[in-house]
Amino acid sequence: MPVRLHDTLSRSEKLLAPASEGPLGFYCCGPTVYGPAHIGNFRTFILQDVLRRTLEADGMAVRHVRNITDVDDKTIRTSQAEGVSLKDFTQKWTEKFHADCARLNLLTPDEEPRATDHIAEQISMIEKLVEGGHAYAAEDGSVYFKVNSCEHYGELAQLDRDSLRTQSTNSAGESNDADEYDRESVSDFALWKAHKPDDGENFWPSPWGNGRPGWHIECSAMSVRYLGESFDLHGGGVDLCFPHHENEIAQSECATGARPFVRHWFHSTHLMVDGAKMSKSLGNLYTLDELEAKGYSPNVVRWALIAGHYRQQLNFTDNGLQAAKSAISKIEKHVSALLDRLEISKEDFAECYGPNPLLTTGIFAPAWEALCDDLNTPGAIGELFTALRNLDNPDFSKVAVGGQLRALAALLFALGIELFQDEKNSAEAPENVRMLAQQRWEAKQAKDWTSADALRAEIQAAGWNILDKKDGFDLEPA
Repeated sequence: MPVRLHDTLSRSEKLLAPASEGPLGFYCCGPTVYGPAHIGNFRTFILQDVLRRTLEADGMAVRHVRNITDVDDKTIRTSQAEGVSLKDFTQKWTEKFHADCARLNLLTPDEEPRATDHIAEQISMIEKLVEGGHAYAAEDGSVYFKVNSCEHYGELAQLDRDSLRTQSTNSAGESNDADEYDRESVSDFALWKAHKPDDGENFWPSPWGNGRPGWHIECSAMSVRYLGESFDLHGGGVDLCFPHHENEIAQSECATGARPFVRHWFHSTHLMVDGAKMSKSLGNLYTLDELEAKGYSPNVVRWALIAGHYRQQLNFTDNGLQAAKSAISKIEKHVSALLDRLEISKEDFAECYGPNPLLTTGIFAPAWEALCDDLNTPGAIGELFTALRNLDNPDFSKVAVGGQLRALAALLFALGIELFQDEKNSAEAPENVRMLAQQRWEAKQAKDWTSADALRAEIQAAGWNILDKKDGFDLEPA
């Protein structure tokens, strides 16, 4: 069944398919590695992962490129404050991001370019923009994109061209060279930023002097490098629609002459936490580690983040996490009973994960159709439970049940949910670790918090994390 997806630029649903022979080119704006990614970041990355899995389950080849932003205002500022080289600082947080992605069961991109490895490509694109009259060098050696030189600027974010006012300096007379700015501050944005003392040793030579690239040019140069001057699909959070993606379109199309730069734009909506916008001041920028410490496994977190439609605001709460845990548990209970009936092991069921034509027919077909219809994850989840209840019908033969279980495995692959993970992790823990965990649970029930904390530390020292639940605990490797 063809996959249809809302396109931000046209404000309409369109068929997803490569424009030419070969895989569908899919570029995703990746993390800025200056700290641990939070659940708002991961909601976007997980939804992109579900879309890729859905396309692959449909039989389509996908070339997935997700960049790493390892040089910008925030990475330089924070590494300088910590007295660590930019390379070592960003490598630490890149490794942390990769570890969290693995725990959340995200597929690895085909390419993961880093901005600092593609300085030459960025300089080359800026040179083309200067030569074409779309960019100019300032007295200090910075280079700016001339927004008024791009006839189509503002179409993605639906900016009013008649009221669009650009400026190269702000009200204080300072250059507009920030990597990120508000919608109301439309300006000739920085392509190359002249070296300043605050940058320390973080600079590269260029035709305009020592400096570093602006944030926006990084993605343009890397996407063109790996997917070509015009490619199929570009994803990111809705907060990137302006200015980042608007600027990407302008500089890319003006540099290459190719239009459109991207044929389909995929944006996911903001995440709310406990009814409020995520912010450091509210203390609700939860990381995966913090949620695990509260007793929620990565599998549960993933489910909670896909439980709402990507174009609707999702309110992330403890109740939602508990509902996600309960939903996975219900599926596992259903599947476990069916596997027992067929005398099939859970390991054999896990081997069925992946694309399967059985998904397009039978009782799980409505769930698959929901996924193919603008990535309707909540609709797919609802249809999944309806199908499971129908599968309990004793009139189904063993052969029929076996086929539909394989279809379910294909659907779970598309959602990226692996069953029996918490059970598996706990079962794999060594006996001495399980004994310590049991002792800690008993100490906790007795409200002996000192002993409970000491036992948790001992368990962690043995290389395991303990995840508390209402009725017990799970163990997983640290």
